[in-house]
Amino acid sequence: MIFTPSPMLLKLLYTRGSLHNLPDNGGVAFSLKNRLDTVRLTRIDQVHVDGRTLGPEQITIDLGNGNIRPATEIGEGGGLEFPVGQSITLRLHTNPLPEGMHPVQLQFQTDPFGELQVEVEDAIVQQDQRVRIPRFEPDDYAEAAIQARQRFAQDFTNQEFEHITKYSFDPHQLKGNCEHFAGVAQVPIGLAGPLRVNGEHAQGDFLIPMATTEGTLVASYNRGMQLLNLSGGVKCTVIGDAMQRAPVFVFDDARGARDFSRWVEECIDKIRHEAEATSRVAKLQYIDTYLANKFAYLRFNYSTGDAAGQNMVGRATFAACSWILANYQGAPIRNFYLESNFATDKKASQINVMRTRGKRVVAEAVIKRDVLQQRMRVTPEQLAYHGQVANVGAFMSGANNNGLHSANGITAMFIATGQDVANVSESSAGIIYSERTPEGDLYLSITIPSLIVATHGGGTGLATQNECLRMLGCTGRGSVNKFAEIVAGVVLAGELSLAAAISSSDWVSSHEQYGRNR
Repeated sequence: MIFTPSPMLLKLLYTRGSLHNLPDNGGVAFSLKNRLDTVRLTRIDQVHVDGRTLGPEQITIDLGNGNIRPATEIGEGGGLEFPVGQSITLRLHTNPLPEGMHPVQLQFQTDPFGELQVEVEDAIVQQDQRVRIPRFEPDDYAEAAIQARQRFAQDFTNQEFEHITKYSFDPHQLKGNCEHFAGVAQVPIGLAGPLRVNGEHAQGDFLIPMATTEGTLVASYNRGMQLLNLSGGVKCTVIGDAMQRAPVFVFDDARGARDFSRWVEECIDKIRHEAEATSRVAKLQYIDTYLANKFAYLRFNYSTGDAAGQNMVGRATFAACSWILANYQGAPIRNFYLESNFATDKKASQINVMRTRGKRVVAEAVIKRDVLQQRMRVTPEQLAYHGQVANVGAFMSGANNNGLHSANGITAMFIATGQDVANVSESSAGIIYSERTPEGDLYLSITIPSLIVATHGGGTGLATQNECLRMLGCTGRGSVNKFAEIVAGVVLAGELSLAAAISSSDWVSSHEQYGRNR
């Protein structure tokens, strides 16, 4: 199943800023990138640029890697495959364009969409003489390209780099993960645990890799894990799963937005069909609608398997919105943006605390009174009261977390296992609760409402990152919830350790002994 792109979305095929004159009066060129769905190009009909009409005999297509074909030949053999994510450059055999804005119109045929047309405006700008980082086509991950950037960095900064340039993996593995690769940052990995996790997906004792340069961090988490282990371990439960993309539709007035939101609700099954046609994994669970002024904000919520899923849900929502734009017959949609800032990518937000982003996980444990007293020199009553006082401080500060430092453990595990570290901004939100049990022990739990993790895709397949996931037994299909439960258990261990250290006045002395105060 495929979706039919609207004219508004077809404009996004064009790479803005790509219009340029070729050297030595070699013509004009611009680039396209497939951001919609895999197709076959069966014919280039014509290009209109700045009042000039160019037929296929005046156009060549640069597919990269030295593969350049006349546009007249692309229909041979059933057409030219144009997969999602691929870029191509169209070279126009015409006179150079003057500086300034120019209308560009491309008409072409595809299988299965038929005739499509892209209309945009782009500018010819004066080539600047700024110093540029070396880049090599067609292979920017070859040793020669990497060494050229290393020499460039040394010459530009007048410094020599002994450690950055040393690594143990094939740089070609980084394609799609890092551009302009020149070396590595070696972040130390310390081991904590083993931590006993009593989850629905993670069951057993797990050795925890933590990548950090913060003194006392690994030691503190290790101590918290010992306390949890002595009390039977930590119970972890994934209670929610949703990844969002949040487009916005602009109308002339509030009534137009309101009527549109009702139509979306009525058409949810058709919208879901279009979205899910783009992926074997992404499943559209529901759409939340929020209305303000003359805007309709739609928050699409998906499950995404073992991937974090931001790119996956972007493509699925793109397809769904293309269908919406083509089929809505109500008040005119004056504008549309695929992302409205309502998904709150890389930002902490109250809506994520309430509605979930990524995995919603709870870690909880009952810590025995004698364990706390003998190991930490605190009582359950002290920690529970300390939590009440800290709640007031968190409320007054407007923090997204009434706990202590969940970002520490999450960041250390994210770096070690190849997660998108910027997602710590969302993932660090936490809701902590403690109470003294009738038996006189301490019940402690934390809810992480927006833990964005993956065991597939992104950086999880890179060399050291994948080794750390293997250390946790979190590779292969269906392992992401196991990983989420382990991360949540680690977070609770850190909360327990630091809370006890502060309550017993060991916090500063620990940093004096192990950390930055040395």
